[in-house]
Amino acid sequence: MKHYIILLLLGLVSLTIQSQENNEKKDTIETHTFLNEVIVIGKRDNKINNKKYTKPLANLDDFLEKSAKINMIKRGNYAWEPTLNNMISDRINVTIDGMQIFGACTDKMDPITSYVDISNLEKVAVYSGQHGAENNQTIGGSIDLKLDKNSFTNEFKKVVTGIDLGYESNSNTKVIGVEANYSSKNFYVNTDFINRNADNYVDGNNNEVLFSQYSKYNFSTIAGYKISNKEKLGATFIFDKATNIGYPALTMDVSLAKATIASINYEYENNNAPLNYIDAKLYANSIKHVMDDTKRPNVSIHMDMPGWSDTYGFYVKSQLKKNKHQLSVNLNGHYNKSLAEMTMYPANSNEKLMFMLTWPDVRTLYSGLFISDDITLNNQTSIQLSTRLGYQNNKIASNFGLGSLQIFYPNLPPSKNRFLPSFSAQIINKTQLFTVTTSLGYGERAPSVSEGYGNYLYNSFDNFDYIGNPNLKNEKSLEFNSKIDYKNNDLTIGFENSLFYISDYIIGVINPNIKPMVIGADGVKVYSSLNNVLQFNSSLNLNYQFTKELTFDGTVTYNYGKEIKGENLPLISPVTYNVNIDFTKNLFTSTFEILGAGTQHNFSKNYGEDKTKSYTIFNIDAGYKFYINNDSFIIKSGVENIFNTYYSTYSDWQNIPRMGRNIFVNLSYILK
Repeated sequence: MKHYIILLLLGLVSLTIQSQENNEKKDTIETHTFLNEVIVIGKRDNKINNKKYTKPLANLDDFLEKSAKINMIKRGNYAWEPTLNNMISDRINVTIDGMQIFGACTDKMDPITSYVDISNLEKVAVYSGQHGAENNQTIGGSIDLKLDKNSFTNEFKKVVTGIDLGYESNSNTKVIGVEANYSSKNFYVNTDFINRNADNYVDGNNNEVLFSQYSKYNFSTIAGYKISNKEKLGATFIFDKATNIGYPALTMDVSLAKATIASINYEYENNNAPLNYIDAKLYANSIKHVMDDTKRPNVSIHMDMPGWSDTYGFYVKSQLKKNKHQLSVNLNGHYNKSLAEMTMYPANSNEKLMFMLTWPDVRTLYSGLFISDDITLNNQTSIQLSTRLGYQNNKIASNFGLGSLQIFYPNLPPSKNRFLPSFSAQIINKTQLFTVTTSLGYGERAPSVSEGYGNYLYNSFDNFDYIGNPNLKNEKSLEFNSKIDYKNNDLTIGFENSLFYISDYIIGVINPNIKPMVIGADGVKVYSSLNNVLQFNSSLNLNYQFTKELTFDGTVTYNYGKEIKGENLPLISPVTYNVNIDFTKNLFTSTFEILGAGTQHNFSKNYGEDKTKSYTIFNIDAGYKFYINNDSFIIKSGVENIFNTYYSTYSDWQNIPRMGRNIFVNLSYILK
């Protein structure tokens, strides 16, 4: 408690500075927080001049990696795991339009971001720390993937269709997408289909990276019906299926990753009333994931490892304006079933099969209430206060699974309840040249299914089997954030800092009394709690517009993460930098990009990390948009890793190398 008080006092008397954030318009339900970032994807026919469109048909992982706050853990060429503020997916909350979705893979080979495509999305809202607690509990923040919803039109009817074609030379990647959108005064429907196929890629030494291929297609339909000028109904359906996915950093590949996502919602909007917005949604999603080792040579023992995750949920969001207050409320809940199993097939067919529930049919029931109040004090100063109160119940539905965990925890009950509070307070002060934001937050999270109930989960990163611990305490975080933006004519400078003091930090600790199950594993780690850890993230951004056509944008980030006693935490990024020089002239765009990182000196040997070398990568692209009657044609081409540099980042699993030189071409034709 003494540490919390000291940090709280430091936060109240300190003022640091932060980077500029994107000022894109937010959805109605989003609060006016400044500690966030928006990655714009938008429609391909009207966003071509946005610098984010370096490669319009890039996969979502490439878009997310452009964020100053997000890094991606790469186990192959597909389905990278996003981290936020250097915190892995267990500590952050990833949603699709506010809907809770949970992966079905014990090895995190299917992050939620892998089950959508840019064809579905308009933008990605990234919230740091407790500013991301609107949809669920979090420590590091949240990523909300905003679906691309067409709008109603004043015309009798309007039809827009399009086709997208993409090719990448390095991995022989082929992309084809089609879309058909219809809108009228009272109805709209968007449909999209996109297919991606990639072979093995080649690294900077011109060596083929085996088992890096994948095939995927995604279909989505989003519809809306206007009941009145103030009310409308909406429905969403997404089907995503990936097959033949190679993971060169792992011992197994994936034969199937499939998701079905559906929702219906009701919206009410009346800007002239105190209660000006309501959004109520019911949703369901089902995920199946199958790991596969049949294409790997020299497999000591064949294994089948399927997993399933089904989630059913709801939320009711509302917004109330009165005098100087803007009150936002989100009442939400979900029910999740997570089940994963493993079957081993001995080489001798006369021996018995070995079967295990790696996730023992864990049922999670969560309900929570989020309340936020934006208070305008005067023309320069505003305050935002928010809190989330959550209740969670975990239950092991399988008696067989319960019995397997009771080997390690003899008195383990089948059910456990948790109460999860969080809150944050933010002050924003604006002057003619400066915008200064300071915030404090406190949050708790429950252990994930793997951390609480996992049974012999193999981690190839450190070569240990992991066992869950249902007796873990809630992980707790006290955070302090601050930033200042300076803008004067064509120059913008910003600097952002985030400090997280985390107690009961959940991480695997070696238990020498338990023998590993996986052949060749170094031992067994049981999820345990560290007393206190400290994480710090800082970024500096400079943007200067030389002329109307030419813009410079550069960002440098620094990250720190250690236990209080001095041991390094795993997966903490070294110093990184990114420079973009953008040129726009009428309908022509071009970007020259330099990105890189310093040497990772502060790595964690205890968790399988080693030193990664510094690197610098150069990319260039050019694009042009022209019209054929009322239709538009967009071409974008470029070269990534121009000098074919061989490199690996701190977050590349088992130090797998990144892609070497890659030439891409994207074509889009939109008919109106």
